[in-house]
Amino acid sequence: MLRLLTGPDHNDSDTCFLLNSMTQQFRNKSGRPMPLGATRTPDGINFALFSRHAETVTLVVFTDATGAQRTEIPLHRIHNKTGDIWHIMLCDAGPVLSYAYRVSGPHDPAGGGHYYNQAALLLDPYAKSLVGGEEWGLVAGLDKIRTSGFARRCLVVENDFDWEGDRPLNIPLKDSIIYEMHVRGFTRHPSAEVRHPGTFAGVIEKIPYLRSLGITAVELMPVTDFNELENIRRNPLTKKPLVNFWGYSPISFFAPKAAYAAAPANGNQVREFKQMVKSLHRAGIEVILDVVFNHTAEGGADGPLISFRGLDNSIYYLLDPWTREFLNFSGCGNTLNCNHPLVRQMIIDCLHYWVAEMHVDGFRFDLASILGRDRHGEVLSNPPMVEIIAEDPVLAHTKIIAEAWDAAGLYQVGSFSASARWAEWNGHFRDDVRAFLCGRENTVATLATRIAGSADLYQRGDHRPCNSINYITSHDGFTLYDLVSYNEKHNLENGENNRDGFDHNISWNSGAEGETNDPAVSGLRQCRIRTLATILLLSQGVPMLVAGDEFGRTQQGNNNAYCQDNPISWLDWQLATRHHHLLRFFQSLIALRKNHPVFRRADFFPRPGRATAEEIQWQAALPGEQDWSPTAHSLAFFLNGAIAGGRRDDDFFVMLNGHRLADASFTPPLPGKNRIWRQLIDTAAASPLDIVPEDEGAILPRKSTVKVAPMAAVVLISKPTTAGRRK
Repeated sequence: MLRLLTGPDHNDSDTCFLLNSMTQQFRNKSGRPMPLGATRTPDGINFALFSRHAETVTLVVFTDATGAQRTEIPLHRIHNKTGDIWHIMLCDAGPVLSYAYRVSGPHDPAGGGHYYNQAALLLDPYAKSLVGGEEWGLVAGLDKIRTSGFARRCLVVENDFDWEGDRPLNIPLKDSIIYEMHVRGFTRHPSAEVRHPGTFAGVIEKIPYLRSLGITAVELMPVTDFNELENIRRNPLTKKPLVNFWGYSPISFFAPKAAYAAAPANGNQVREFKQMVKSLHRAGIEVILDVVFNHTAEGGADGPLISFRGLDNSIYYLLDPWTREFLNFSGCGNTLNCNHPLVRQMIIDCLHYWVAEMHVDGFRFDLASILGRDRHGEVLSNPPMVEIIAEDPVLAHTKIIAEAWDAAGLYQVGSFSASARWAEWNGHFRDDVRAFLCGRENTVATLATRIAGSADLYQRGDHRPCNSINYITSHDGFTLYDLVSYNEKHNLENGENNRDGFDHNISWNSGAEGETNDPAVSGLRQCRIRTLATILLLSQGVPMLVAGDEFGRTQQGNNNAYCQDNPISWLDWQLATRHHHLLRFFQSLIALRKNHPVFRRADFFPRPGRATAEEIQWQAALPGEQDWSPTAHSLAFFLNGAIAGGRRDDDFFVMLNGHRLADASFTPPLPGKNRIWRQLIDTAAASPLDIVPEDEGAILPRKSTVKVAPMAAVVLISKPTTAGRRK
C-alpha cells in the first residue's frame, strides 16, 4: 500500500501524518540542511540531500520489511530546502527505517547533461547501510519497484556499537607488511572450515592464521555495497552466469556490503564490520580499505539509474563540454567529478566516516590519478582533492596509498603528489623484479634501484623509501604461482574470448605451460617463488603480498578473475597444508624482515661517493667489482647493519641469480671483526634448508665462494664469533 503525503506548509511546527491504515504516526518537521544523509537526533531522523537542478524531491519511507508498503512525502521548495540542500525531519520514527528518494527535473542528456526521472527510486549517497542485497548472488525481491530493475534502499541504523576502547594502532608505514585480500574469497572455499564463510565474521575466524603469518595490515578489496549481478556474461565452458566478484563498481561509498555479513538483517553488516576491525586491532593488525572514488556502478549513458545520475548528473560526473557524453577515464563508462567542491566534500566526509566511526587505519585509492583531473578531464598540476586528503587533520595518521594511474593512460608512479603523505603502488618494482626473474637482459641496474627503495622515483622532498609500496603480484593479474607457471593469460572462462586482462604479464612458465608432472619444472617454480618473495621482503620500501601467494594459490592462468565466484578466486586452504614448506618459508622471511631494521630504513641510502656509502655495497662476482651491463644476470649486495636504524644490526649479504640455466658464483666480502657469515637462505634448497634459524645456518669459511643456482637467491647473515663457538 502506498500513501502519498503532501509536504508541510508551515514553519518548523510539528505536524502529524498517518503513515498507513494502522495507527502508527510520526511528526514531520522541516529539518536541517546539515549533515547530509540520514542522521538520528533527539528530535527524530533528519534527512538532507543535495540536488542543485532538481525541481521536486520526494522522500520515500518504507514501512514494512518487503518494501511493498511505503509512504511518499514531497518536500516543499520553501520549507524543506536551504540553498541546494533538500531536508526534512521525521519525528518518532522506529529504530529501523528504510528509505529512498524520487527526484524530478529536466531530462536532457545532450543539453544540460541531466537524467532526472521521477519514476526511479534513488539511493542517498550518504546512506550508511543498504537493504536489498543481503544474500550474495540472489536477486532481491524489490526489483519490481525500480524502473531500472535494480533493487536497493537505504537503511537508518543505530550507532550503538561498543568499541571497548579500541584505538588506532598507528604502526609506522616503514614497518608495515600489507596483505591484500578479498573478504568473500578469503573464506568462501569449504576448506576454510569457518562457521560463516565469505563474511566479515569469517575473516575474524582466520585471525590466528594472519597472526602466525606475521603481516601487520590487511588491505581489503572493496567492501562497500556493489551489485554482484551486474555482469551479464556467462562462462562459455560451464554456461553458468558470471558475476562482479571483485566489487570495483560501487553503488555506495559509505555502506558496507550486506552480503559480507553473517546475519545482515536490520543493517547488521555495519556492526559486523566494526567487530571485524576491533578483532583485527586486538591481534595487532591494521585495516586498509580499497576505495573506488573514480567511478560508480551507473556506468555510461545506457547504465542503470541508481543514485548520482538521477540526483545531479552534471555535477557528479565528468561530461564532455560539447557533446555532454560521459568522459571515461576509469574504463567503466563514467568518471567521478572528483574536483568539484561538492564531490570533494563527499569524498572527505566518506573518509572521515570510515576513520572516525568504523576505525579503519588507511585507504588504497583505486585509479587514484583520476583524483587529479579537472571537470574537463585535464590533469591538474596541484589537484585540490589530492592535497586535501594529504592535509586533512582527521586523516593525519592514516595510511593513504595511491594506485597512481588511470585507465586512460595517465601514469604517475613517482610523481603522483608532492606530499610525502601519499604512498604509491610501485608498478616499476613489480615489472623490474619480474623481468629479472624471467631471465631478461638489461635488468640488473633497475633491480638494484628497486631493492634500494626506488630513489629514482621517491628521493625528493620529504619522501622516504616507505612511499614505495613494493609488490610483485596483486589482485589484478597473475598470482605468484601463476607468474612462474604461465607465459600467457588463460581467461576464456571470463566470456570475453580471452581479450580481457593484461597481455604484458612479464612472466615465464619455467619450461611448461600450466600444470605439469615434470619434477625439474616444478622445482624451478618453487625456487623462483621463494626468490621473488626474498626480493620482495628484503627490499627497502613497504612490501605487499596477495592472500594465498604464501602457499601457492593458482587461478589456473586467469589474470583477470574479476568475474569468477568459484574456486578460481577462492583460497583453497588445503594448499596451506599441502604446501606447508612454502608457507613456512614466507612466515620465516616475514619474521626476518620484522626482526632486522636494516631492511626497514627510514631514509634512502647515501648517494655513491658520500662518506657513508658503505651502508650498501653492490657487487658482481667479486667484492668491489660491479657489472651493470645489459647482459648481466646476477647481482649481490652487502647491507651494513652497524648503521641501521640507529642501533647495531647484523650484516647481510644477498646474492641473486637471474640466469635461466647457469649457476652464478660470488665471493662474499670479509665479515666484520669478530663476526662470521652463516648461510640463512638458499631458495634452491629443499625445505627446511631453504631458510633456517639465524644461529643454525652453516658457517662459511672466512674466504669462500658461494654458488647460486639459476633463478635462486642465497642470503648470508653475520653473527658474532661467540655464537659460532656456542654451536
